[in-house]
Amino acid sequence: MAGLGNGKETKMKRYREIVGDGGSAVLAQVQEQRARVESRLARVRHVVAVASGKGGVGKSVVVANLAASLTQQGRRVGVLDGDLNGPAIARMLGVGHQTLRVERDHAAPAIGPLGIKVVSMALLLPRDDTPVIWEAPTQDDAYVWRGTMEASAAREFLADVEWGELDYLFIDLPPGAERLPHLAGLLAGRVRGAVVTIPSQVSRMIVAKAVVLARTAGIDMFGEVENMAGYVCPRCGAVGDLFPGDDAEAAATSLGLPSLGTIPFDPRIALCADRGDPFIAVYPDTAAAEAFAAVASRLDALLEACG
Repeated sequence: MAGLGNGKETKMKRYREIVGDGGSAVLAQVQEQRARVESRLARVRHVVAVASGKGGVGKSVVVANLAASLTQQGRRVGVLDGDLNGPAIARMLGVGHQTLRVERDHAAPAIGPLGIKVVSMALLLPRDDTPVIWEAPTQDDAYVWRGTMEASAAREFLADVEWGELDYLFIDLPPGAERLPHLAGLLAGRVRGAVVTIPSQVSRMIVAKAVVLARTAGIDMFGEVENMAGYVCPRCGAVGDLFPGDDAEAAATSLGLPSLGTIPFDPRIALCADRGDPFIAVYPDTAAAEAFAAVASRLDALLEACG
């Protein structure tokens, strides 16, 4: 490298020549954050990240009702809404009016129906229509770094929230095949993954990408839930086909995953989500509620067997 006007030649170091983190303390910060996450999750038995690959398959509704089903079965459950730009879990679990309570050294989750603990970016926003705007010199820069900033914010939630004793902590991930690998570095060995799809070849194709990426990152993928698998007639209660295609077992096999079960579409599920009431608590004797309970039971049995 040329001299800087002092007659002397200055040599630029290459990155391989820099010992440690070059004095930036980044490595120490990362290690400290990982230690905080481990401490916060020390009393959480199972961390389950739920992905869909693409939006519109009802993943958050599935997460909310599985959380409620497991709570009804005697499990202690928390849900972290990992979708920072489109948080929905707080509304679906009826805590949208609450705010995230920040103490001296931790944040306390909101308490939803059945005692479900909930953390969401929505608890930090003044109104439902307030967007999350990432600070950057330009919005072009914000777009480029958005994925990194989202992952960093999710890590902060995991490191700062005091979850207490939980059997299950669900992380409801935003759409995108790459979302599961973002958790691998922070929760290595702690997180298991499940996917939600619908009886559509497009949905299954994108979910397959998410499964491959997650496995490449070393995440244990343990099951698939097929949502909207049939339509419940509101008059007679019969379940009819909603989408053509293979059955759920065949679809799960194609992904190399066990099927956790299928959930039929019931219009009242959306109505309950809008009101903040878990569908399975309001309509416990319906086909969809029984399906949610069956999926929750199978999920519980699989993860208990894994230890």
